[in-house]
Amino acid sequence: MTALRVEGLYKVFGRRPEEAVARLRAGATADEVRATGATPAVIDASFAVQPGEIFVVMGLSGSGKSTLLRMLNGLLEPTAGSVFAGEEQITGLDDKRLREVRQRRMSMVFQHFALLPHRSVAENAGYALEVRGVDRRTRLAAAREALAMVGLEGEADRRPDELSGGMQQRVGLARALASEAEILLMDEAFSALDPLIRREMQDQLLDLQRRLGRTIVFITHDLNEAMRLGDRVAIMRSGRIVRTGTPEDILADPGDDYVARFLADVDRSRVYTAADVMTDADTVVHADDSPSAVLAALGVHGDTSALVVDDRGGLTGVVTEGDLRDAGRPGGAGTIAAHVRPPAARVAATDPLADLLGPVGTSDLPVVVVDDEGHPSGVVHPGAVLAALAGAPAEEADGRPAGVPVDAVPVDAVPAPERIDERPELAGGPRG
Repeated sequence: MTALRVEGLYKVFGRRPEEAVARLRAGATADEVRATGATPAVIDASFAVQPGEIFVVMGLSGSGKSTLLRMLNGLLEPTAGSVFAGEEQITGLDDKRLREVRQRRMSMVFQHFALLPHRSVAENAGYALEVRGVDRRTRLAAAREALAMVGLEGEADRRPDELSGGMQQRVGLARALASEAEILLMDEAFSALDPLIRREMQDQLLDLQRRLGRTIVFITHDLNEAMRLGDRVAIMRSGRIVRTGTPEDILADPGDDYVARFLADVDRSRVYTAADVMTDADTVVHADDSPSAVLAALGVHGDTSALVVDDRGGLTGVVTEGDLRDAGRPGGAGTIAAHVRPPAARVAATDPLADLLGPVGTSDLPVVVVDDEGHPSGVVHPGAVLAALAGAPAEEADGRPAGVPVDAVPVDAVPAPERIDERPELAGGPRG
């Protein structure tokens, strides 16, 4: 079930709006309709938002994005089309039921905070529950819990005018969280903030989303903000949605010149992540493997370094072909343990490329992507990072696709008798 669904939504202001919709459906342009005295603000918008998704609607001033948002919770009545929250159709509800939907299912965070100046921070945060009729003790407890989520646990008794702009916006976000609404509608919520505070609020929202998994529709005119926050992004132009997709999809295929012009200024290092550019780590070994066996495995895969894991499959370090050859014992006895070094960095799959630029630029060792248990998921090479920043994230310098999970070393491909201790489990998986 989708959290929110929009089907063929139109909003026309001015003369004979229904007639204007009919003309638009028949192929008339927005300019032709405006010549009749009607103003199309949203034209045939359709999309679905999944539960727990941040869906960003991005467009310049006058593109129709805020008008679209206000139709989602009935603040504006569509000229045509339908909006569904879950399976309930929002368009056409009577006033009483519409108020209930706004109080319980959808909460809104505004650009200019919309705080009540004569009430305390806690009272502002609990206001939606007060409107719903929740008793004072319960709503203040919920408000204080929500304030703690946004880092304002010590500010509950202050007045809004005693807070900075960023703190006031946090109160607005806490009010939405305290309402326990399934869907948050955020209209240019951070655009009035200074750049540094704005980025802090973006970080706060992403952190809250990871913990709470709310469904969010976020309106912005800033494409970098859209690309950073959105699981998916819809780009509007002159009332129409002209492109919808993940940030990575849109960067790879803008769809038209209008969208492509926006992308020229996007900070790709903040959009692409380690997962987008990592390649599979073909050679995964253990510290008690012999140098000759590891060199043979490197030769099979054409790698210059191997990932070293422990008995549970956790990353312990890397070893390079150069290290083993310089040791002067490619056919000798012993193990590789003395030659294992830390990787250039350990990163999570979700880390942005901006965080990888230092390690890949200053070390000849690979950056290793690990999961929450410390198991390697892949490696990142400098060429893949440069390709992504240049607009070609799908392939690394050797042509292998990015984002492929780690494979075990196929020991059968390692020439006998130098297989890795003749033990298949040493090919990268946990032993025992």
